[in-house]
Amino acid sequence: MKYLVMIYSNPTSWAHPTFENTDYYRAASPAERAEMDAQFEALLRETSASGELVSGTPLAAPSTNRVVQVRDGDTVTTDGPFAESKEQMAGFFVFDCVDIDRATELAARFPDARFGRVEVRPIMDIQPPA
Repeated sequence: MKYLVMIYSNPTSWAHPTFENTDYYRAASPAERAEMDAQFEALLRETSASGELVSGTPLAAPSTNRVVQVRDGDTVTTDGPFAESKEQMAGFFVFDCVDIDRATELAARFPDARFGRVEVRPIMDIQPPA
């Protein structure tokens, strides 16, 4: 089963990996920062080698977003982030795991889970009509 793992963060500047641009990371000791970096690299190596990592994509800054809505036949667009919150989706990974417990285990290993949010959501397998 495939799972979408969404990373939500509030970095001080928008660059990737976002966890390296947060106050939490900057306040950490050099040893703690090195540990987070190593854990992230190990997670990517492990899930790539196991075949669980399907893809991962960082997103551009929320200020570059465009929200599209169609109301009564009129298309309305808004630039910038739609959500009025400090945390924004910084990027996502797709994992192909045996179950949601494994996907959750992997999500908990992202450094971002220590100070931001990491959401795990099953991806529905919808077949196109024949």
